Amino acid sequence: MHCWPTSRTLSFPRTQEFSLWTPAFAGVTAVCIVFFATIASATELKLATWNLEWLTTRERNLPQDVRPKRSEDIDLLQRYAANLNADVIGIQEVDGAAIAARVFPPDQYSIHMSHDRVVQRVGIVVRRGTHYDVNPDLTDLDVDPRGDLRSGVDVTLQLRPPLRVLAIHLKTGCFDDRLSRQKNHSCAQLREQLSPLVDWIRARHAEGIAFAILGDFNRHMDGRDQFWRTLSEAAPLTRATEGRSSPCWGGGPFIDHIVLGDAARDWLEPDTLRVLTYRETGLEWKQRLSDHCPVSVRLRLPN
Repeated sequence: MHCWPTSRTLSFPRTQEFSLWTPAFAGVTAVCIVFFATIASATELKLATWNLEWLTTRERNLPQDVRPKRSEDIDLLQRYAANLNADVIGIQEVDGAAIAARVFPPDQYSIHMSHDRVVQRVGIVVRRGTHYDVNPDLTDLDVDPRGDLRSGVDVTLQLRPPLRVLAIHLKTGCFDDRLSRQKNHSCAQLREQLSPLVDWIRARHAEGIAFAILGDFNRHMDGRDQFWRTLSEAAPLTRATEGRSSPCWGGGPFIDHIVLGDAARDWLEPDTLRVLTYRETGLEWKQRLSDHCPVSVRLRLPN
């Protein structure tokens, strides 16, 4: 892979473009030309998280402002998934494994989805050839009495050493507010989700296994954020997006995060945080594709 920093958008035939956004390089796009897809070696792993925003073709039981995906939209998302070329992807807002397979071809990826009965389900996509064990869903994240929130999806990658991966999609609507804010129902539910997430982190720490949390946290977690501080007290953590801004759809703080715990913190390759931005622009395309962009990092496991 060859990467060149550039201050303008360049177009290359049959190439892939990735964007990197840091405070030191604000407005700079890193364009990476990939000449062929490669399967990560046994010691390198590319992790990603991607909220696919109402990835469904159903016509009924959707909010009035939600439009199901067109076939051509799904085909385009599949091409972006090929550009992403990640080994493990936490996915959110996906209406089951069948439609996920239209974005991540089953001859290349294995797909495991939550057992929730909601349209916006969470899943983990794993490149074929990487074996994994499925752990029970983290159902305690659904703190809504109506069962409208999402469980976490939990797998153990059988690598050497192994890596436990949790994919999540937390309650929206409390991006920066105090978790104790009484008038914000979203903050109350996000606060309730904090406890099972902390318990999961503590269990992995006690188990002595490296772990990663991939997902839409719906929280910025910058500065002295209470949510992040509470998570960090459960085990040694590294948030790959810390101190960074996202270029997705015009830029802004991250709410999609990749969190590494215990030994996995040392596996993070420096300066590998990437955001895959869309070539398409405008509100229509934002609605047709996703209002989130894929976020990824690379890990190098010890030999």
